[in-house]
Amino acid sequence: MLFNRHGYDNVTIDMVMQAADLTRGGFYHHFASKEDLFAASVSSFLMGRGARWRSEAGVDAADPAVEDAANMLRSYLSPDHLGDVEGQCPMIALPSDVARAGPAVREAYGRLLAAMVGLYERALPADAADRRRAALALSALSVGGMILARTIDDPALGQEVRQAALATAIGMLGPAGGDATAAEGLAACLPEPPPPPLSAAVPPPH
Repeated sequence: MLFNRHGYDNVTIDMVMQAADLTRGGFYHHFASKEDLFAASVSSFLMGRGARWRSEAGVDAADPAVEDAANMLRSYLSPDHLGDVEGQCPMIALPSDVARAGPAVREAYGRLLAAMVGLYERALPADAADRRRAALALSALSVGGMILARTIDDPALGQEVRQAALATAIGMLGPAGGDATAAEGLAACLPEPPPPPLSAAVPPPH
């Protein structure tokens, strides 16, 4: 997506038409303004690139279980997603542009967030305490972790942030979410277990 790579202000209608191999006049047959196109681009991600990405990640969005939430987290908070600038979810690629945009764009962005929160909420066990709050926290870790990882001008720190967000989110799913340290050396993100107490290490005198 041109907006992902260049940002809203730096994308011109001529650039869009050139990428689509259309004339400038054809643009106004479909959109009233560049912001209308921006809103449509954000909105289309959910059932376009986002749907393909969920399928590739093994996420059953129609009837998700905890395993689907884990797959979603591992794919969303992955190095591949971080490196896919043009295909990134607009929630992590365009937050500043969306914040300055009009109601239609912000509404489209809100629908993406609602879809993510809804998937996590439906994936959590029915007896889980406060599923809504947990789903919001998982979404915040997903999006916030990737925004920081994408923005920080220190690749090592960016990867550390992304991995920490993933490890924390997977840990929130409990045992059914799988081993949070299974992929890409996430053990480095988790605190080392405390040493045994001195009384356990040293036998008492006789």
